[in-house]
Amino acid sequence: MGNDDVTTPQASSSPTTSSPASAPSPTPASASASSASSPTASTAATTGPVGSARDRREVLLALIREQGTLAVSDLSTQFGVSQETARRDVRALEDRGLVTRSYGEVTAVDVSTFETDRAFRETHQTEEKLRIAAAASRYVDTAETIFLDEGYLPLLVGRALSVERDLTIITTSLPTAMEMSERPRTRVISVGGRVRRTTMGVVDFWALGTLRQMTPDLAFIGANGVSEDGWLSTPDPAVASVKETVIAAARRSVFVGGHEKFGRQTFTRFAHVREMEVLLTGHELRSTTAQRLSLLGTKVERV
Repeated sequence: MGNDDVTTPQASSSPTTSSPASAPSPTPASASASSASSPTASTAATTGPVGSARDRREVLLALIREQGTLAVSDLSTQFGVSQETARRDVRALEDRGLVTRSYGEVTAVDVSTFETDRAFRETHQTEEKLRIAAAASRYVDTAETIFLDEGYLPLLVGRALSVERDLTIITTSLPTAMEMSERPRTRVISVGGRVRRTTMGVVDFWALGTLRQMTPDLAFIGANGVSEDGWLSTPDPAVASVKETVIAAARRSVFVGGHEKFGRQTFTRFAHVREMEVLLTGHELRSTTAQRLSLLGTKVERV
């Protein structure tokens, strides 16, 4: 199951790390049409009081997927909770990109192909993203050429990098290229290609051709999903090709992503967690999930 991003986290003064166990080498990445697992229809039919907020939201999600669309005003009656609690549950599912709200109704989305836009990413889970970005900057070490993936969190990583060092930033993100180019000691290489309107990221033939000629010291990679069996994925095959190409070319790769990405499988797989030096995420990620992924052969750091 995906992680409940509004469960009250335990505050942590220092990152929590789960170290990897030995594991066989990964198989090549490939496209997958599998989506994240969800409760069965029989579970979805269950209404009335449900124990924890996490359990209630999973039942709610299953019910929405089964019926397609539900009125938000009906949820408090069906689940025996207050209107405010029902709205909070819906917001939690919306923050995870699992449902959308419109005119008092809530509708399930296909998580295998759905992508949030830039405006959503820049206003949700921002505190967690800032923590992850700060932790990511500590992995730079002596790296001088750094790839920053498309997306808001990689841009935050760029902001967290030292302005006192001479760095070369390679990026497929137009917003990141524009902002990083304002730093006097930073050289920016903006990769060309087709621009995706959703994220302002660059993909396709020209981008791949450029990236294959480069060897970044370090790549910061994002994903839309990290499955329970350790596959990183994204809804767009063109984006997956870019990420796969960068990971193959870079000397080191670090995953950066919020805890809500875990337990999800979107349309196209592009890498296994074993190909990452570390998975950096928020302390909101359950320790059991981090431990399970560490057994697949990577380090998981919750900050």
